[in-house]
Amino acid sequence: MPHSEHKQGIRPTIIIDADACPVTAEALAVARKRGLPVLIAGNSTQNLARHIRRGDPRKDTGGFWADTLAVGVGADSADFAIVERLQPGDIVVTQDIGLAAMVLGRSAHAIGVRGRVYTRATIDMDMEIRHQEKKIRRQGGRTKGPAAFTDEDRERFAANLDRLVEESVRCRGPRG
Repeated sequence: MPHSEHKQGIRPTIIIDADACPVTAEALAVARKRGLPVLIAGNSTQNLARHIRRGDPRKDTGGFWADTLAVGVGADSADFAIVERLQPGDIVVTQDIGLAAMVLGRSAHAIGVRGRVYTRATIDMDMEIRHQEKKIRRQGGRTKGPAAFTDEDRERFAANLDRLVEESVRCRGPRG
């Protein structure tokens, strides 16, 4: 996906891991407000285009535009397709810690659907916790699932994504 020019330099693309993403509308709203491109990625069984408004541009206009990327149904297909298209400074919306780790490794940003911004300082611990919980479940044990998704989670996500976009645009500077 080509990156668009912006007054301050290259604009980040917001990439949404749309498989079971409860904040696609909020991410699109931030992108519209900030004039950023969006790629909605998910498995081919979903109607990804349903998230895009009828009048939204689907090609680079120099401002907001949105496109979709349908991938195969296989495990982690969307994750690998996202990483393949990722550019430094892009922002990925995901609830998948493994994808968040790959995103950070590519000098991009990752934000969870509840508004948690993943960082290099904590991603190793997040991965270790995920690994330990998976081991417990494989052995027949139970782990605590996530709390019900709330309006506060939605609001926190939108505010933190907006802040992350601001930081990303400011840090990218002019292209050189």
